[in-house]
Amino acid sequence: MRRGEKPSRGQVSGTRMITAKAREERREDREVLGDPGLAARIRERDPFALQSVSRAYLNQVLRAARAAGLTPEQAEDVTQATFTTFIDKASEFEGRSHVRTWIFGILYRKIAEARRRRDRDRTMTALDESYESRFDPFGGWSRPPEPADANVQNGEIRQALSDCLDAAPTSQRMAFVFREVEGLSTKEVCKILEITATNLGVMLYRIRNRLRECLEARGFDRAGG
Repeated sequence: MRRGEKPSRGQVSGTRMITAKAREERREDREVLGDPGLAARIRERDPFALQSVSRAYLNQVLRAARAAGLTPEQAEDVTQATFTTFIDKASEFEGRSHVRTWIFGILYRKIAEARRRRDRDRTMTALDESYESRFDPFGGWSRPPEPADANVQNGEIRQALSDCLDAAPTSQRMAFVFREVEGLSTKEVCKILEITATNLGVMLYRIRNRLRECLEARGFDRAGG
């Protein structure tokens, strides 16, 4: 349809049908996800339950994969692999954690594998020496970190932030992505990464400190300029 051209009656009708179908799918997905018997349905490989779960978390998983520093193609591959594994291992889901937590756990392992393949021979940069120097011999902060993400709305800072995150270990990066980008709870992130709340706190401190130093090295001060 050209600019300024009014949609035809058929186009309007088709759009309404698509919108209505999407609303119906969202309603059905909410019902499935809220079903107390969802874990059992997943274990039994109920096709409707597996489809609803996959559809409900597809965009969130793809977004997290992109935030992990993968290319669009790699992110799509990892997302596909995540849901393939979810379906293949559905019978093993015990329901002790939320299904989203289980899916993100699969995603985390897929991302770790992808980044290991990509960065197999990568060595740590000189930035790490400065980073490590901020801890005293007892593991405490000799120089506490300062917020590094106050101006992430700026395009240049977003790109710099992505570049800085790319140098971080997968566990630290994904801790940041799951907690700060996806907004998952501390409890959920700990289950996904299989770590304690204390370890998560240390990881988040370290990644924020790394981001601050990296951004400052690129010319971004605390005011974002």
